[in-house]
Amino acid sequence: MNALVTLAATEEQNPLIPEIPELVIGLIAFAIVFIFLAKKLLPTINKVLEERREAIEGGIEKAEAAQTEAQSVLEQYKAQLAEARHEAARLRQEAQEQGAALIAEMRAEGQRQREEIVAAGHTQIEADRKAAAGALRQDVGKLATELAGKLVGESLEDHARQSRVIDRFLDELEEKAEATR
Repeated sequence: MNALVTLAATEEQNPLIPEIPELVIGLIAFAIVFIFLAKKLLPTINKVLEERREAIEGGIEKAEAAQTEAQSVLEQYKAQLAEARHEAARLRQEAQEQGAALIAEMRAEGQRQREEIVAAGHTQIEADRKAAAGALRQDVGKLATELAGKLVGESLEDHARQSRVIDRFLDELEEKAEATR
């Protein structure tokens, strides 16, 4: 241990400061590494950083363009949706109007058919009444002729005489019917 202490005592140099030859070799090595890094590595790093910056700026621009396009598409969609709603409301209104017109038309057609049926029924009833009146007139006429023939005692086979007697008898019946009313 004595040897160490004596060696340290003889050297009075600071252990933190390197010797001059080591310092020169270290500076030369540092300069070589620095120049190598500055010439080779730094341009590559700058190139990669520039590419990333351009990619990020391009991505931002693309995102802004996509957002603008999306906004315009959204506005178009909203406009089309509003137009479709308006069209649907218009079609619904037209359908309601057509339905109301169709119902009114069907009611008018039903009323017309009902009136035709009632008119045809009245016509049929009137024709049946006239036919019944005619048949009744004939039957009453035959009965009256036979009865008159039996009362008078002579035959009323003459057609002209028979018609006069029947008409007179029916006229008297109609007058009595009117008088009782």
